[in-house]
Amino acid sequence: MMQFDRMRPQQIAEAVAAGTPVVLPIGVMEYHGEHLPAGVDLLIVTETLKRLGDRIITLPPFAYGAASHAVAGAGRGTLHLEPATFLPMAEALFAGLLANGFRNLHGVIHHQTENFAQGMPTDLAFRLAARNAIFRHLEAAQGPGWWGDRAMADYYAWRAEAADPFNWIRIHPLFPAGADFPFDHAGVGETALMLALAPETVDMARALEGGHWYTETAPQATVGLGERGVALALAHLTAKLKLQGSTG
Repeated sequence: MMQFDRMRPQQIAEAVAAGTPVVLPIGVMEYHGEHLPAGVDLLIVTETLKRLGDRIITLPPFAYGAASHAVAGAGRGTLHLEPATFLPMAEALFAGLLANGFRNLHGVIHHQTENFAQGMPTDLAFRLAARNAIFRHLEAAQGPGWWGDRAMADYYAWRAEAADPFNWIRIHPLFPAGADFPFDHAGVGETALMLALAPETVDMARALEGGHWYTETAPQATVGLGERGVALALAHLTAKLKLQGSTG
């Protein structure tokens, strides 16, 4: 896996020229029962992305999204940041990447993506930041009226292609809609994923501690189930990022 922070200028220039996908892992710190770590939503993304090997470039992850205190109050490891606090950071990050010439940028998130079409605070903030950064970049580069210019006459014909500037930055859920895998919070699904991706962080002996309804299925988790989920996520990302070759 190529990491942006370890790349030299020549390597960055080569990646820009090649159109290599650049991926930002997006997560939150949130209570996930007594058996799982606070960074479940981030670790599931970062560890899955590692399996895509050097076909992608990963940015240093963003770990401090809008977790909310819906699951547990303060004192359980949840770190909630209001979206308004990181929206300008995300926009500035995307603006910087565009200024460096990148046009194949992606964010991947797992937190609260069961209804991604509607959106939830963290992914919506990054989606808005991406749109704002693109609009401002285009107006700065081409001036007001850029979209109405005759050069954009074919916009509706190629808007599904990479040539469409609004495809320069896209935010994706880790799993596709309707994936045949249990989507839950610290239950059998997420516990299985963590057993497959970061087993050293899991303490199955504590899976039922706390008496939480949402962890009642956690003891059913297996590494095999987790690996099946990882395979679904990798197939989804391979398609979304238009990658060639096999996962590493």
